[in-house]
Amino acid sequence: MTGDANVLLEEISGIGVHPAGGYARPAFSAAERQLREWFVTHATRRGLDVETDRNGILWAWWDAEGTTGRSGAVATGSHLDSVPGGGNFDGPLGVASALAAVDVLRARGVTPRRPLAVAVFPEEEGSRFGVACLGSRLITGAVAPERVRALRDTDGRSYAEVSTEAGFDPESIGPDPQRLATLSAFIELHVEQGRGLADLDRPVALGGAIIAHGRWHVRIEGRADHAGATLMEDRQDPVVVASETVRALRARVLESPDARGTVGRFEVTPGGTNVIASSVDVWLDVRHRGEDIVRAIVADVTAATEAAAQAEGCTVSVTEHSFSPTVEFDRALRDTMAEVLPEAPVLDTGAGHDAGVLATHVPTGMLFVRNHTGASHTPEETAEADDIDAGVEALASVLEHLLLQPDASQP
Repeated sequence: MTGDANVLLEEISGIGVHPAGGYARPAFSAAERQLREWFVTHATRRGLDVETDRNGILWAWWDAEGTTGRSGAVATGSHLDSVPGGGNFDGPLGVASALAAVDVLRARGVTPRRPLAVAVFPEEEGSRFGVACLGSRLITGAVAPERVRALRDTDGRSYAEVSTEAGFDPESIGPDPQRLATLSAFIELHVEQGRGLADLDRPVALGGAIIAHGRWHVRIEGRADHAGATLMEDRQDPVVVASETVRALRARVLESPDARGTVGRFEVTPGGTNVIASSVDVWLDVRHRGEDIVRAIVADVTAATEAAAQAEGCTVSVTEHSFSPTVEFDRALRDTMAEVLPEAPVLDTGAGHDAGVLATHVPTGMLFVRNHTGASHTPEETAEADDIDAGVEALASVLEHLLLQPDASQP
């Protein structure tokens, strides 16, 4: 086929390889910058007009002939960053498929009546600064610029410092309603993060909703002391309290059908084998379709942690890093997509996406491509070549339908 996302993905398969397997492509890293350069190269080869906005989002434009400005544009794309040890499809598949879809549209002889934008959003995973979908949150105003500038990575380096070194101006970040107003729709293609399509034996699905999810930082402070010289009854051990946080989260989540709760990050200070810790930092990730259930789970876990801390003589603080309510993708747009792709089932997802953040300002939809293992955020994530091709064709067909609709704002 003309648009081959498989070839594009193969080109980047050696970028940001993690020593333990998979990939590590955090925001503003050398690996992510190399991927952004790869995207700019391929977009430019296709004659697309590439720009970087003040929030670090890349936009590659295919302008419609005979129109003025870029109003009524249709956008697609995804992200290029990854979690540590992530797979090669989570994010890059949507970017490579968008570029390949441009090839397919041109091979079909499509002449757009609206502009098309291929977008690449930075720090979607939140693996460096702890806030997921950071680029889309900034452009929509869902996160305050001053908060973002102060965010720090695990090395203690701030967003402002790191972004400046990467050539961005952190003082310019923030809401961009003018750019959002130019978009009539955003379609994000993504590898499925689950086994829904594998179980249905279908290559492509339409997104129904993104279930509510949030991230919380729990800091527990105790008193450092000698592991051998300090009697058990004399200790103020934050690790003991943190273990109750983990236990309480798992127990509470199991009480709520379809809830998901994870402690994926656990930092002990000072971290010596023969030292009672002075503090422990724990990060919670909680998800459920019901927003009230998510918050109830966190409240119960917080209460259990505080009770354990009081018994141990420690203190606790809980900070919400991010929260995304359940997002129902635009129904009219999904109905249109279903007309174009009548065989595609509709699936909800437990993973967050830039499309979910943009949904409060722009009609959004998603396409999922089959992942036979159902695994994600791991090297075990898969997408077969034929399914990737099917995803490109599906995306191209949806874009073609939308791009051929007249823009009422044009003369």
